[in-house]
Amino acid sequence: MKKVTAALLALSAGALAWAARDVPVALGGRPGDERVRRSPRYRDGKFHNAHRTSTMPPDAAAGTVREMFFGGQRRRPVGEVPLVPPVGLGPAGDGLHLTWYGHASTLVEIDGARVLLDPVWSERCSPSQAVGPRRLHPVPHRLDEVGRVDAVVISHDHYDHLDLATVRALTRDQEAVFVVPLGIGAHLRRWRVPEHRIVELDWDESHEVAGITLVATAAQHFSGRGFDRDNTLWASWVLKGPRHRVYYSGDTGYFDGYRRIGEEHGPFDASLVQIGAYGPGWPDIHMTPEEGVAAHRDVRGGLLVPVHWATFNLALHDWSEPVERVWREAKAHGVPLAVPRPGERINVDEPPSVDGWWQALA
Repeated sequence: MKKVTAALLALSAGALAWAARDVPVALGGRPGDERVRRSPRYRDGKFHNAHRTSTMPPDAAAGTVREMFFGGQRRRPVGEVPLVPPVGLGPAGDGLHLTWYGHASTLVEIDGARVLLDPVWSERCSPSQAVGPRRLHPVPHRLDEVGRVDAVVISHDHYDHLDLATVRALTRDQEAVFVVPLGIGAHLRRWRVPEHRIVELDWDESHEVAGITLVATAAQHFSGRGFDRDNTLWASWVLKGPRHRVYYSGDTGYFDGYRRIGEEHGPFDASLVQIGAYGPGWPDIHMTPEEGVAAHRDVRGGLLVPVHWATFNLALHDWSEPVERVWREAKAHGVPLAVPRPGERINVDEPPSVDGWWQALA
């Protein structure tokens, strides 16, 4: 009996070691170089939002736990999410096309350039691929089916936006530059991304690549891949081409900075706006769908394409609630809306009509 117990313990220890093998590397590097310390947003060893925020007010924790176990929400689709297979990988052309792969991962083809936003191709958004939130649908396209990209843009360092395995694959198979908020370069360096392919920006700083300008703009969120919080910056992004402009919100609460972004960089042909993973326990750092529509209007967006929903179960609301609410709010304000299926490439100048494809899965 003792031998059997010892063998089981050894197997368990081996399984744990296997599950945790990539965790130390996935946690990333140690930010804190001179550029980080000089940022106006950095003080007392951390980055700060423009306004005081809370990621989980103390009086909301009990209600959040109660909802998690007894809320009764339908947090997963009841069937298979429809995926759109890749089409031919022709040149980006002079127009504006968006391909949403699920959650926040999106390819923006803008005036001949190709920019990949927050790519996450792993099965789980976690430091370990053995535990953590798992995909509710497969990735619609293989990473090599995305084609050449000129830049990879990251909004912040949370696991559902910055993925070790995806960064490694893009480093190996692409020549794209990684354009990231301050501090995230430390993660990329630990993952052996060459220094000449890392561009770190503070808010209101920009970088030009392939004929377009990428501008890091304000957001209201937080960061951290381990126990340390807010040691890297978070950002929203402006993509400016010769003919088109796109706004990407990243993860953010609703705040008064959107109007300034619209005044300085708008109007936009399209905005990719976070609408999911909100909750009463964290009102400052994720927008509700209604706030997402308000942010889109503040920045003077054209076509609204909602992101940050459908792929990972990260909050307590029903799976389809974010898109139902954003559809209703967009109609109330006359906001043009497109809700692509994962993998669907849309032409911003001729967007598909909203057909409620998700409703059969709710």
